[in-house]
Formats: sequence, structure tokens, C-alpha cells
Amino acid sequence: MSIAVDSFPAAAPADYGSVRAGLRNGDVLICSGSGIFSAMIQQATGSVWSHVGFILRLDAIDRVMLLESVEPIGVRTVRLSKYLDNYANNGKPYPGGLAVIRHRRFATEVGAARLSTLVQYAVDRFGYPYDKDEIAKIAARIMASKIPFTPRQRRRIRADEEFICSEYVARCYEQVGIEVKWNRRGFIAPSDFAADPEFDLVAVLQAR
Repeated sequence: MSIAVDSFPAAAPADYGSVRAGLRNGDVLICSGSGIFSAMIQQATGSVWSHVGFILRLDAIDRVMLLESVEPIGVRTVRLSKYLDNYANNGKPYPGGLAVIRHRRFATEVGAARLSTLVQYAVDRFGYPYDKDEIAKIAARIMASKIPFTPRQRRRIRADEEFICSEYVARCYEQVGIEVKWNRRGFIAPSDFAADPEFDLVAVLQAR
């Protein structure tokens, strides 16, 4: 069952330590942020959601990582717990709500070989930077959902190899044959992960 697009889940936040062991590869962290870029995405999509990343377990070193694309850094990985204890290296958690959702078919359809394909694709894009021109292109694609651009104009601002967060996760999923349903407005948004009926809520990690 999908989660709401326009409201944060009412479930009480779970203690991270109690849910950590149950998190799976491919689970998606979905965030409701309060920053300027978050607000732009929320306004463009009419939703509370502004960011997504996906989880990769590194059990050999006892780490649960989040692979994501963030403005202005670009594609990176951080430990998931950083969102809860030191998001901006200031000793404070992420400024907003955090929840984990899970695609119903991921565990059954993505075995070890296919997971390796997904991870290779994701890791190969680490370090793709955002500069001001790229941020402007991304902003233009977001605003294209509100402005009646012609097909030719849309082609000029289509996704290249710079990513907003949801495009990065969606392309990673595509490598293993899982397509996130989206509204075809010219970009895929965090709200499209929330609206997709194939995703279920696993836990709320931090209230909005």
C-alpha cells in the first residue's frame, strides 16, 4: 500500500536501533525536508516529499549505507544513521521527516547477481557533481511540470547525467527491471515513490 503524497505518515517514529537489523538492500529512505531546494520540489509536485535515497547493507563491516544524490554535492553514499545524528556535520539530525519504504517485488526479483548490477551502476556514478549550471537545468525540469513547454523546449532540459535524487534511485532500479510509476511530467519526483502502490511503509525514523 502506498503512503500519502500530501501528508507525512502518522505512525510514531521507531528507534533506529530497533529497526536497523530489519532494513534490506533496496529499501528507500524518503524525506520531507525544510530547505529551499526541498521546498521547490514540494511546491512543484504538491507533496510533502522532497528527497529519496536507497539503502545498501555492508554487513561485513556492520554498516547500513544510503546511496543518494544531494544538492549541491551530487551522487554520494553516507551511513544511514548520519541522517539521525549528524546530517550536516553539526551534530544535528536531518531537518525534516524521515521514513523508510520498501518495494514489494525487490526481495523476490533482485537476487545477488542483479543486486550486483544495480550497485555497480550506482557506484559508477559516485562523484557526479552539481555545479550552478546543472542545478539550473534540474530546476528547469522541475518547473517544467508547471509550465506548458513545447516538446522541443522539454528536450533541451531533459535529464542528462546530472541527477535529482529521485532520478538517481529510479535509474538504479531500472538496472534490475523495476520501474517506479511516475506521472510523466518531465521528471520523476520523490512523491512518485510515495504514490507507487508497490511501495509499503516500513518505519518512520523521524517525525516531520
